[in-house]
Amino acid sequence: MEPARIYLTAPEISSLWTQYMFDSMSICFIKYALEHLEDPDIKEIYKYSLELSERHVQKAKEFFKGEDYPIPQGFTEKDVNYQAPRLFQDPFYLYYMYIMSLQGLTGYALSVGTSIRADLRKYYMDCNNETMTLFEKTIDTMLTKGVYARPPVICPPESVDFVKHQSFLTGWFGTRRPLTGMEIGDITFNMNKMHMHVALKVGFSQVAASKKVRQFVKRGMEISNKHIATFEQVFREEKLNSPASWQSHVTSSNVSPFSDKWIMYQILLSTQVAIAFYGSALSVTNRRDLGEKYLGLTSELLRYAEDGMNLMIDLGWLEEPPKASDRRVLSQGKQEGIDGRTMNMKNQKDHKE
Repeated sequence: MEPARIYLTAPEISSLWTQYMFDSMSICFIKYALEHLEDPDIKEIYKYSLELSERHVQKAKEFFKGEDYPIPQGFTEKDVNYQAPRLFQDPFYLYYMYIMSLQGLTGYALSVGTSIRADLRKYYMDCNNETMTLFEKTIDTMLTKGVYARPPVICPPESVDFVKHQSFLTGWFGTRRPLTGMEIGDITFNMNKMHMHVALKVGFSQVAASKKVRQFVKRGMEISNKHIATFEQVFREEKLNSPASWQSHVTSSNVSPFSDKWIMYQILLSTQVAIAFYGSALSVTNRRDLGEKYLGLTSELLRYAEDGMNLMIDLGWLEEPPKASDRRVLSQGKQEGIDGRTMNMKNQKDHKE
């Protein structure tokens, strides 16, 4: 007797869908980068990353077919122009891979935690191990080439101590305590991400075809620079070093390597990930002024992300993620003697009219 079929759960399908979108986007960027990369060490990292992304896309397709689930459109050869001139210099490509591999590690860890079926759990564990190797290759190369800016260091205390007063939480008024090591780490990482955002947006603002997309990109660049300035001010007060900018590694090309749809997705993805990391930093921040800053910055990113999604909807570019069946539509169709698909088509027609 054959064992009963175990269907993928909603979180499992969603993880696969998100990974497919991310990896299909990454393949476009990696293949374009390989057309221009000159440094052999960075080129090897990108070749390895391409192998991973192409394997992940193929594996996701197999899972989708096994569930009779439509394969997402994602991003294709139509979204990239391999003949476009170089938009970024080699060091930035290395830095981009460093940030994206870190994001991948976080995403795969979450996917393992939300996966129940054994084959999917093993798949995401393998993805995590592969991405750890990619991250190690990337950061080792950055260190070797002297382009990795180390976070600030802290002096070891003379002995173990305990918090003795609520002033540990002070931020708005009174003497602020020094930042904890965890707070320093979160601010450093969030600044690093924002520096990547600025460099990408500088490049995209030069090449985006649509005026609306260019305006959206420029607005995002202003937001990212504002967030960097906020974090740098905190570090200046603490006499700590801040990460360096990467926007000087953008070339003067104004020929777009990517479709505007691809550009919008990259910006929205980076914004959503930034919101997640701000939330993570907020959860372990004990100084009130930092908590207030993270809340304000997160709110600004949420508004920006919502406006970006509205723009993508208006332009017909926002691919719908997995969702539950609309039982109200299905029951309405049953009552009227028509099937759910016909009802959905009718609703779409009514909406357009």
